[in-house]
Amino acid sequence: MSPVILVAGSANLDFVVRAHDIPGPGETVLGRDFQTFPGGKGANQAVACARAGGVSTHLLAAFGKDAFAAPIETSLRDAKVILHAVRSDQSPTGTAFICVSDTAENAITVAPGANVDLAPAHLPALDGFTHLLMQLEIPLETVLAYARQAQAAGLQVVLNAAPARHLPPELLAATDVLIVNAVELAQLCGPGGSVAQQVESLAVPMVVVTLGAEGCCARHKGKLYFQDGFKILPVDTTAAGDTFCGALTSALALGQSLEQALRFATAASALACLVPGAQSSIPARLDVETFLSEHLQSDHSKTP
Repeated sequence: MSPVILVAGSANLDFVVRAHDIPGPGETVLGRDFQTFPGGKGANQAVACARAGGVSTHLLAAFGKDAFAAPIETSLRDAKVILHAVRSDQSPTGTAFICVSDTAENAITVAPGANVDLAPAHLPALDGFTHLLMQLEIPLETVLAYARQAQAAGLQVVLNAAPARHLPPELLAATDVLIVNAVELAQLCGPGGSVAQQVESLAVPMVVVTLGAEGCCARHKGKLYFQDGFKILPVDTTAAGDTFCGALTSALALGQSLEQALRFATAASALACLVPGAQSSIPARLDVETFLSEHLQSDHSKTP
């Protein structure tokens, strides 16, 4: 059976300004370029599954009845994502306000809008889907309800626990693959202990931790895996984590080993840092494969 991924999550229109530095509390900085980009963790990860991963992908997301929804839907269509849209009468389409510094770091504030209206009753029939990928920009009770239904239907449940927050044990119990960054891992496990000790404490079959430029690590069946980051000169790190999540889920769905999937997702994430914007930065699968081939040749050239 060919994999079919259902992504359930947020869709936002990103308002992005570039500046020399990200402002601190009470500080005003003078920005330069301003652009809008389709974004939202759910929509970004769906595009990554379809474009970078090359897997048939559906997205369940909520939108307002406003003009902000149109560019997001266009981006999803262009990526060949099949959209299951919920239209909210009460809320506008979600938005995010992003400042990107000259060092490619970003600060993001999200106004969730219609994303909070996505409810347990909106989940479509799960026949034909093999994987469910979710994040935490929709209500937690909705995430839990979807995870339980997907688990009962035999889907593999992948959860990107972002933004960082405490998760109930019931949700962890319904999760097969948990993806977090170091901040999100600390939120789940509390301070203290190494990353290896923290991932071992989580009652999830597979835990994957992204480590920024350092790469990523994973724990599965009592074994730890490490993948170094690729050396690049980043332009904009927005959606790098979302690209990783979508690419990893797709690679696992296609039957790649965990080592192969981590390397593929790390490469896709690195390429996403080379282009401004969220969905606009997500690479095509061929670009990821070419990048990996070039780096494999480079690695071999350094072997004595």
